[in-house]
Amino acid sequence: MLLGGLRYLLPVINEAHKMGVHVITADYLPDNIAHKYSDEYCNVSIIDKDAVLKAAQELKIDGILSHAVDPGVTTAAYVAEKMGLPFQCTYEATCFLQDKSLFRKFLTDNGFNCPKAKGYDNIDDALKDVDYFNWPVIVKPVDSAGSKGVTKVEKRADLKTAIETALSASISKNFIVEDFLDKVGAQSSADIFTADGKLVYPAYSDQLFDKNAANPYTPAIEIWPASMEQKYQDDLTNQLQRLFTLLNVKSGIYNVESRVCSDGKAYIMEVSPRGGGNRIAELQDMATGQSLIRNEIKKALGMPLDNITAPVYDGVWCNYILHSSTEGQFVSIEIDPEFKQKYIRDVGLIVKPGDHIVPFKGANNSLGTLFLRFKTREELEKALSDTTSWMHINVK
Repeated sequence: MLLGGLRYLLPVINEAHKMGVHVITADYLPDNIAHKYSDEYCNVSIIDKDAVLKAAQELKIDGILSHAVDPGVTTAAYVAEKMGLPFQCTYEATCFLQDKSLFRKFLTDNGFNCPKAKGYDNIDDALKDVDYFNWPVIVKPVDSAGSKGVTKVEKRADLKTAIETALSASISKNFIVEDFLDKVGAQSSADIFTADGKLVYPAYSDQLFDKNAANPYTPAIEIWPASMEQKYQDDLTNQLQRLFTLLNVKSGIYNVESRVCSDGKAYIMEVSPRGGGNRIAELQDMATGQSLIRNEIKKALGMPLDNITAPVYDGVWCNYILHSSTEGQFVSIEIDPEFKQKYIRDVGLIVKPGDHIVPFKGANNSLGTLFLRFKTREELEKALSDTTSWMHINVK
């Protein structure tokens, strides 16, 4: 059973079908695209864990995933635990990882590098704590992904508005306020994999932002391999292994965000027991020749895993998140034919002519993705320095 119906699930469905696996997709939106490719559809809200459990039991499923679908992760862990199916970690550990407030407290209590942070369920309590933090701060929903509802706040007078934005994007109506950490270089967002509790596939990327986007904290570009110094990558790998040991995890994929900050320390920012959005696992599979997606399916079904090892990249790869700076009607995307043939490995457009598009405030506002491969980082940076020379998004 795959929770959700987004386009991100299509490669999982395709890979499962290659393996001869019957796929049931589940959510409450029957028109979602993944349902057109799965073998069966189950109409149930993926955040209603008991309803999903009942459906899963009736359907006699052998495995469950919420790949790249953040709202369904705790439900998948809950169903797996109740039915004795494989999952990355326990339901309790999943709840810690999926709640930004609980995760920050867990990191702090166990001596990990962690920004000063505090979770709230109402605006008034947060406003009383303005002097607790080292300003500026970041305000986030505790339970959203893709930068939805996230705001950097420079002035105390703007805190209430930022909290209201976070609450509007939160399912549980809880939010977190934390110190803003000045990063050195690029933040990392990548998918990693554990086998029997051991981190066998550590991966790091450069996650870049479009400073001119409607939300400049929504990731717009991801590059592998990372430019982060190896000593920091090694430190983060050790921190992640310690975290996984404390949580007694098993096998599976995780999406991890991390960064090196101006205080000279490396920080684990987020760890979610699912594949990342924006087709991260797809790109990493293409770039490394290993298949996180196939092994995540094998894990869910209790099948023996491949021999997964630390990734080695075939060139320099970029996941470019297509987005618009203006609102209007999508017309087309034009890419220089010579550039496309030489550098672009995949075009994943998710809008069609005539669709209404809005400025880039979160991952849900993207127009799709481009996978690009270059021989060198210099070639990539030259292309990114002037995207208008090879690509134009037409909006009217």
